[in-house]
Amino acid sequence: MEKQRAAVLFSGGKDSCLALHLVLENNYDVRYLLSVIPENFDSFMFHKPDLRLLGKQAEMLNLELVVMGSKGEEGRELGDLKKLIEQIKDEIEVIVIGGIASSYQGKRIKKICDDLNLKFYAPLWNYKSEDVWKKLLGLGFKVILTKIACEGLGKEWLGVVIDEKKLFELKRLSEKFRFRIDFEGGEAESAVLEMPEFKKDIKIKYKIESEGEYRCWIDIRKIE
Repeated sequence: MEKQRAAVLFSGGKDSCLALHLVLENNYDVRYLLSVIPENFDSFMFHKPDLRLLGKQAEMLNLELVVMGSKGEEGRELGDLKKLIEQIKDEIEVIVIGGIASSYQGKRIKKICDDLNLKFYAPLWNYKSEDVWKKLLGLGFKVILTKIACEGLGKEWLGVVIDEKKLFELKRLSEKFRFRIDFEGGEAESAVLEMPEFKKDIKIKYKIESEGEYRCWIDIRKIE
């Protein structure tokens, strides 16, 4: 059976990296990683990853990264994403996303795929939050939080690899402060420093920036 040619919408976070792993495991021919980089730190549709880290992740995966800048304004972001996909649409058949439960994002991306006559695939759709983490930990992913933006998560969570012990604490805090541990509501953002397909793990040096107790992020200074 011929492999389906795919591009993965890629933020370098836990969900897009896990989605990438699953489609590679299921024999998709992944041609591109696609990233929209918003100027707005609080984009409606996209995370704002560090472009240097994204490049390093793509290098460790030996996959081509295609990037499109965006003002990060609601409504216009979709046009930017469509322009990005149009650049490579003739070389692929499927767009893969890492969405779990965000119908806001999923429906809009699916419409773009329909307009461009491409298949839409969300391998994590309707996964339970805890199951995503169990899958990540079971596969040996090293995931850190790069931004926190909700009550209950302090800056001590930034840059720390989430292991079983940390996951237990994260679940406890989520029950107390009522946030989703998959962060689909924007409570935090993540980055993957190791996954099965990386040639080697990634190491970073950073400092922590903040705009209050529950709005902090890491400013990456060095990537190895």
